[in-house]
Amino acid sequence: MGDGLRNIRVLTNDDALLASVRAAAEDLTGWEVVQVDDQATLLSHPPVAGDLLLIDSWCRGENVYEYARRLTGNTKCRTFLVVEHGNQRAQAIARFCGATGVITRPVNRSAMNAIMEEHPGPAAPLPSEGRGQEELDLPEALLVDITSGRPDQDLIHALIDPATGLFNYAFLNYKLDEEYKRARRFETPLTCVMLGFEGQASEEVLRELAGIFLASSRDTDILGRFDESSFLFLLPHTGPDGATVMAHRVSTLAEERGLHDLVGDPLALSIGISHTAGTERKEGLYHAARDAFFAARNDGGGVVLA
Repeated sequence: MGDGLRNIRVLTNDDALLASVRAAAEDLTGWEVVQVDDQATLLSHPPVAGDLLLIDSWCRGENVYEYARRLTGNTKCRTFLVVEHGNQRAQAIARFCGATGVITRPVNRSAMNAIMEEHPGPAAPLPSEGRGQEELDLPEALLVDITSGRPDQDLIHALIDPATGLFNYAFLNYKLDEEYKRARRFETPLTCVMLGFEGQASEEVLRELAGIFLASSRDTDILGRFDESSFLFLLPHTGPDGATVMAHRVSTLAEERGLHDLVGDPLALSIGISHTAGTERKEGLYHAARDAFFAARNDGGGVVLA
């Protein structure tokens, strides 16, 4: 490869696809097409920021969508899945799994030029530190954005808790793994917050709580319902001090609104906070937040920092 060239890396075993990419890239000055033979090679030698990665959906081995998930946090380059024409669900699933988007086979010059123009940067900007937007960004709105303005209702229903409109346990589990890997790799802070109350609450109260959570958070925070009476938040690029401010804001707003459980008792929130410092695995981050949550609940409510 000549000096100064950036790479279009193509993970494929299909010579015809590789040839179509080479032809489509002929007019792109400063770019060189490089074939990658297998997924293991790509993981051991990940593309650098500024590269473009095309992953053939027909590749042998691991499912390419799962593979795109594994790449999340391990590379800052733009990643596109090469799919067959007419695949209506590929875009939504690819974006959900961390890819930039999809491109259909065979790759042509107009399609290649389009992704270069529409996605010129190697990575998304870092989230804002501001909290408390006037307009609430519900998970449904986030998923509409993920699916490029065309919401996939099946995907939304699979990820959303119907009572609160927050993300459900399955999505929280996926995001805990993804955000923890990203935070450790790029050495950025990540805070985990477990929040809950004793007893049961009506759906009206749960929805009001969800509104308080959303009003007290950034649109980049992941807010979900963990079980019947507890919630789990993941706050990327946030240290324990910022999470503590958010926790006290949530607790104060809930108290001011006079929320009650099903038997009429005031809703006393218990909040546990943990952060990635000193943890070796995602389970450690979760367990520290859970233990702090139990400690707060045993004290009758309040905020406990692990």
